[in-house]
Amino acid sequence: MRKVLVSWSSGKDSAWALHQLRQAGEYEIAGLLTTVNAAFDRVAMHGTRREILEAQADAVGVALWTVPLPWHCSNAEYEAAMSDACRRAVVEGIEAIAFGDLFLEDVRRYREERLAGTGLAPIFPLWGMNTVALVRTMLHAGVRARIVCVDPKKLPREFAGRDLDESLLEQFSPDIDPCAENGEFHTCAYAGPMFHKPIAIESGDVVERDGFVFADVKLAPEAVGASGASGR
Repeated sequence: MRKVLVSWSSGKDSAWALHQLRQAGEYEIAGLLTTVNAAFDRVAMHGTRREILEAQADAVGVALWTVPLPWHCSNAEYEAAMSDACRRAVVEGIEAIAFGDLFLEDVRRYREERLAGTGLAPIFPLWGMNTVALVRTMLHAGVRARIVCVDPKKLPREFAGRDLDESLLEQFSPDIDPCAENGEFHTCAYAGPMFHKPIAIESGDVVERDGFVFADVKLAPEAVGASGASGR
């Protein structure tokens, strides 16, 4: 089987991409590859804490590969950090990186261009899927994801901190992609078939920063110390 890293945002789409890869039976998941804001020790945009990332990796049963990025991070710094991660991956026998992208052609093209010549192939397990059907498939399969970031220009700030579910989908206007591929919101996945066990989480503060609304999520007290995740 081909060894693959999953580009891991902590959200529902990367989690479902991992599930699809496992279902295909052709890949060995070597790790979750995540860029982390070094100043805050959180995933950029999603704002996911490292403790949640480690709990997710533990629940998936694979290593967590974190790529620290400076704050503020230029595109050149981002690409240099990712190039280092790619070189390490090749040395460790990894053959591909999987992404949870759905339909944005420019994003896919950028990833393909950046991986060209690295020895790593880009894989897009969810590409072209109907996003209305996809989000409902996720929910019916048991995926649970909390909205941790909202673009208030597209969605009311009150959506931050809520779980993505059928009742919430019914409140979206027709111009909102239900999987939020256009950046309407970002999620943190805490349960589903890609996890060996659900992750106990609780909501923290809701703050507005840099034009976005962030709803903090942290491990619930009963989960603290129960995770044996391997940070790398």
